[in-house]
Amino acid sequence: MRPHRRRGCAQRACATSCPRGARSAPGHVHLKPHPVRHFRCRPCRCRGPRRSTAPPCRCPAACFPFALSCSPPPPRHPLPPTRCLSNPASTPGGGRAMPFWGRVGVVAAAGTAAGAAWLYLREEKERRRRARRQEELRALALGQGDFQLVDHTGRARRKSDFLGRWVLLYFGFTHCPDVCPEELEKLGRVVEMLEREDARKGSLPPIQPLFITVDPERDSVEALARYLQDFHPRLLGLTGSPEAVRAAGKAYRVYAQAGPPDASGEYLVDHSIILYLLGPDGLLLDYYGRAKSEEQIARSVRHHMDTYQPLPPQGHKK
Repeated sequence: MRPHRRRGCAQRACATSCPRGARSAPGHVHLKPHPVRHFRCRPCRCRGPRRSTAPPCRCPAACFPFALSCSPPPPRHPLPPTRCLSNPASTPGGGRAMPFWGRVGVVAAAGTAAGAAWLYLREEKERRRRARRQEELRALALGQGDFQLVDHTGRARRKSDFLGRWVLLYFGFTHCPDVCPEELEKLGRVVEMLEREDARKGSLPPIQPLFITVDPERDSVEALARYLQDFHPRLLGLTGSPEAVRAAGKAYRVYAQAGPPDASGEYLVDHSIILYLLGPDGLLLDYYGRAKSEEQIARSVRHHMDTYQPLPPQGHKK
């Protein structure tokens, strides 16, 4: 009896997958196993001979991943070698790889270019910030006026006398019990720190400390001369008429208000506690409150000296 093969089945029966009972059934055909490795199969509908009662055969028709054909899978082509600096065989044409110092040079050149770009962007940002600050100072119009006062030696002084010099300015009065002496001592230490640095490096311009009284009724020329003997020798005190003193304070928006006198006629003056930094053009560049230390003030003044650019005239456009 000739074995029957169902034409609808596209695969052969796998002899190694047939159950033991099916192998001895009459008319069952044992074929040579396919060389391709099969995974776990499920029974298909191929039942061997038409009139046979043998159990259903297990064939690779339902195997994964070759569900439609038992032909061997296509050969896998090797992937092209990855090109990198450390693989000699990966260079085009099979040449030699880039040497170690060459790779170091490439990395160094890239780092240098990135650093230069970062420095340029930082300088550009700082330049724009200074230009914006100059416009803000011009809009505030602080310190743009002039004053006519008298120093503690009796010499008439104008603001134009200090043009071309850096100035640290403080407003106070000689009868101040504690705040004004502390601020004037701090001012003197800042000037000394800048003078020592200038003597060591010779790169800083001289700075002039100024003290303008807010109590001209009691702070005469003689009173200022006695009071300033305890502070920096270059500290210059200025006084004048009440109107001239108020005009000078108004130019820098200084608050000053005399308190009620006591039984002996003495009184205190409530005033702003601020150090003003004026540039060589006579305009305000920065200010420092009581919380700033002399180191911080000296560092800020040094930075302004290093990055100073004159404020362009009114109406000037770049």
